[in-house]
Amino acid sequence: MSKSSIHSLEAEAIELLKRLIAVPSFSKEEDRTAELIVDFLESKGVAASRLQNNIWAKNKHFDASKPTILLNSHHDTVKPNKAYTLDPFTPLIQAGKLYGLGSNDAGGCLVSLIATFLYFYEEKGLAYNLILAASAEEEISGHNGIELLLPSLGPIEWGIVGEPTQLQLAVAEKGLLVLDCVSHGKAGHAAREEGDNAIYKALKDIEWFRSFRAPKVSDLLGPVKMSVTVIDTDNKAHNVVPSQCHFVVDVRVNECYTFEELLGIIRENVACEVTPRSLRMRSSGIPLQHPIVQSGLRLGRTCYGSPTTSDKALMPFPALKTGPGDSARSHTADEYIYIAEIGEGINGYIELLKPVIL
Repeated sequence: MSKSSIHSLEAEAIELLKRLIAVPSFSKEEDRTAELIVDFLESKGVAASRLQNNIWAKNKHFDASKPTILLNSHHDTVKPNKAYTLDPFTPLIQAGKLYGLGSNDAGGCLVSLIATFLYFYEEKGLAYNLILAASAEEEISGHNGIELLLPSLGPIEWGIVGEPTQLQLAVAEKGLLVLDCVSHGKAGHAAREEGDNAIYKALKDIEWFRSFRAPKVSDLLGPVKMSVTVIDTDNKAHNVVPSQCHFVVDVRVNECYTFEELLGIIRENVACEVTPRSLRMRSSGIPLQHPIVQSGLRLGRTCYGSPTTSDKALMPFPALKTGPGDSARSHTADEYIYIAEIGEGINGYIELLKPVIL
């Protein structure tokens, strides 16, 4: 493909991203952006399939005898926070930045991967098949996103997950364990020495979560991190000693611990009831010797362990997380991606894949 054709892909990717920004696509409400992506792919002569709000397509010369690479990013977004000063659904280009909800997380990665897929789409004799997947519900780790889609795609050898990493190589990712904790006391009147305050009981356990340091530290992912993020009681009246206190703990788990092992340590040290919401979002990694990682290293990119989770955690095969944009901008007010980052993302993905699949 010529330089002018690649430039055309960049221009189309930017226009597609602007159209995606203009359509609200909160998790579980991505039907309109799903339609938009299908329409775009079909306008390029690509047959697109849809499962709920997940879209996928195969390269033109797909050969079932060859291994398959998955190119995946998501098209759902979080809801805009209250600090926005711009309309989150009006794509605005200003000072080299494209503003809009989902522009950075993960619209820039998604349109760059779509352009990359189109770049290789008609190529004959590829060493691997390519499947493009624009998935839903990533922001809530939903069951109807990539997890629902994967069984429809057939065997996958390995994948690239498009998330904003400044094109560096996130070769490992912490797992996410969300814990619902309940401390029990006894109700009583706050004016008298009655009851057993569940909040005070919870405070002892909350302090343990704050101060505990798991001894096993990962070279790539660092230590386990535990953060209490929500606390509440069922009380509506100020004068009642609460009999229950509920709090939530966000636990980011390195690869040194299984979820079960860490849960055992926690339950041995706290008095509250501890219930994990899910055991699905486990830590994941791809070997540094993997061909796609080695290709990235030859391009001068660096490897690191990511503290945030993505759909990579739900993939039962090696996957590399990489893409244009900066994770520090994700979920922020007046989210943006630099226009130049889209072109860099497309070229970056193409150069990353070329030595492996051509």
